[in-house]
Amino acid sequence: MHDEGLLLIGHGSRDAASNAEFEALVAEHRAARPGIVVQHGYIELATPHLADALAALAAQVSRVAVVPLFLFAAGHVKNDIPIALEQARTAFPGVRFSAARPLGVHPALAEIAFERAASVLPEEPAARARTALVVVGRGASDPDANGDFCKMARLIGEGRGLQLVEPTFIGITRPSVEETLERVARQRPERVVVVPYFLFAGRLMTKLAEQVDRFSATYPWIRASLAPHLGRSSALSGLIDERARQALAGEAPLPCDTCMYRTALPGLAREVGGLKAMLYSVRHTLTHTQASNHPHAHRSLRKHVLVCGNADCVDRGSLALLEALRRRLKQAGQQQQIRVTRTSCMGRCGEGPTVAVYPDGVWYRGVREEDAKDLVEEHLLGDRLVARLVDDIMQ
Repeated sequence: MHDEGLLLIGHGSRDAASNAEFEALVAEHRAARPGIVVQHGYIELATPHLADALAALAAQVSRVAVVPLFLFAAGHVKNDIPIALEQARTAFPGVRFSAARPLGVHPALAEIAFERAASVLPEEPAARARTALVVVGRGASDPDANGDFCKMARLIGEGRGLQLVEPTFIGITRPSVEETLERVARQRPERVVVVPYFLFAGRLMTKLAEQVDRFSATYPWIRASLAPHLGRSSALSGLIDERARQALAGEAPLPCDTCMYRTALPGLAREVGGLKAMLYSVRHTLTHTQASNHPHAHRSLRKHVLVCGNADCVDRGSLALLEALRRRLKQAGQQQQIRVTRTSCMGRCGEGPTVAVYPDGVWYRGVREEDAKDLVEEHLLGDRLVARLVDDIMQ
């Protein structure tokens, strides 16, 4: 058996080319490090799944360093990976699993991003002084991730002699790409360079290219260019090595890897899993200071409705659905008894918008804004299932 293994975790995509790019990075990393077993796994939308990848690597090595190839710590990093790690530690007690933090705010990534921008930036200082840099992130429902991205945008453009640098988001949160480009146009730059702060290409790159083309058509007097995404590089490989070393040394651990709602800490095992952990995790993503039991200052909820607010569901109208549910509950005078909460990814990508109703344990999929009336009147108020929308019933 080998001593050390490295598991690189990707999100997974419905775009085969994006998965191929990630797997090419893994293969390149593996070839350059023959003394370590290097494998990969995905959170969703592709195989091997994270749990299967952990099991396969545990059969070959005695120590596993897990490195999430995620730019920032949001729902998948704070929830899915720690849960999978705890299950792997239970299943393979003789193997040491150590998780690194995501790539995060790091000067190497700032340099990579600016190198990509420089490929379409003018070289003359005077021309750069009339150029706006727009850095585009994926966007998350986690404020920590969005805040870290805004810091990275500042680091990418700091001291580069540009007219202005603006962070923006292609999904989930605001400001949107369209809003930011409109605001930037009012500053009258000669050029706008759009930098996609994505590790790999995929559908978001296609969407972003279309948005830049529409901007160019609306403002033809402003030269708009789309820079390449981050992609593979020696600097990125070096950062992966750094995170792997930190994991094996027990430094800078993965956020929430020892959270009481994820790991059976002494005296707190009852808090792991189930509805209580799910509801606490929604609040826990906002701040660690609230991640403990406390007396409620209000009556317990009659029902809690969770509406997916991740990118795929948002594109399909989940935010309009969420507002419609809240509006109808307020009209019925039930907003204090039935709470509607926006969540991060609920693991039903491509089938949304997804809605879960607790404590009933009923999951709906493909729910549209026009379905809000039936959900409120039939299920939330009348305790009758809306059968045409049911995805699963968890008993």
